[in-house]
Amino acid sequence: MAQILTSARFSVAPLTNEVDEPAAALWAKLRGDAEQAAAKDNWLRSFAHIAVLSHENFASALGGHLARKLGDWYITAERLADLTETAYAEDPGIVASAVADLSAIVARDPAADSLLTPFLYFKGFHALQWHRVAHWLWGQGRTELAHFLQSRVSEVFAVDIHPAVPVGRGVFIDHGTGVVIGETAVVGNDVSILQGVTLGGTGKEHGDRHPKVRDGVLLAVGAKVLGNIEIGRFAKVGAGSVVLKNVPPGATVAGVPAKVVGWSTSDQAPAVEMDMSLPEPEYAI
Repeated sequence: MAQILTSARFSVAPLTNEVDEPAAALWAKLRGDAEQAAAKDNWLRSFAHIAVLSHENFASALGGHLARKLGDWYITAERLADLTETAYAEDPGIVASAVADLSAIVARDPAADSLLTPFLYFKGFHALQWHRVAHWLWGQGRTELAHFLQSRVSEVFAVDIHPAVPVGRGVFIDHGTGVVIGETAVVGNDVSILQGVTLGGTGKEHGDRHPKVRDGVLLAVGAKVLGNIEIGRFAKVGAGSVVLKNVPPGATVAGVPAKVVGWSTSDQAPAVEMDMSLPEPEYAI
């Protein structure tokens, strides 16, 4: 199976200028990382070759690797690779988003010692890239196949994102386990989401019922954000918090239910700073 998922059978149409230069630069670095890993350990030579070095470009390597991760008896890895190839060719923005997402991981996560590590192993990254394909399918009206991908991603990566959800670029889902994002949620650009985060509804109501997370927001470990509310630009939600009301831009909220406990004093987005700490209280009980 690995033979048929290398670049010999997987090529994509030329990408737009929006994608070409960033993807080419990242691809050169990723290949270098793969070559170093293969040289260090003979056990990884075949893996590095199949996953990276046999491919002609980043899109080819990404599609093949994702397909091998998700393929099963119902839809094989080969057919899933065909699906990603079509999605990337028809919407090169999916690849541009993947480039931004992978770059964001390396910039924000000290555990990402190279591009190769998150590309090969980080299931939050893998789940998000499959979601981007599922979201493309959703927009094409192919909702049943989109739901199939959502289900498989949930089974394999423990990340459950409804395929209707639009997700911006430069998004980092750290660890991924237990992340749930409901149908009418929105996730902006440069957002960081840690494990156990829920963007959910408050009951069984229909219609627009899930949170809207704006650019630069940090959702810390175990945060539960519920209802058709807005988490404003550059806001931070503390670990274990339950958010039931709108959060103003730049605010830090924490607690159950969450309340404003501080305000951003930095020009850098909390999602980029990745600082989970909270302000010291002004009083003690």
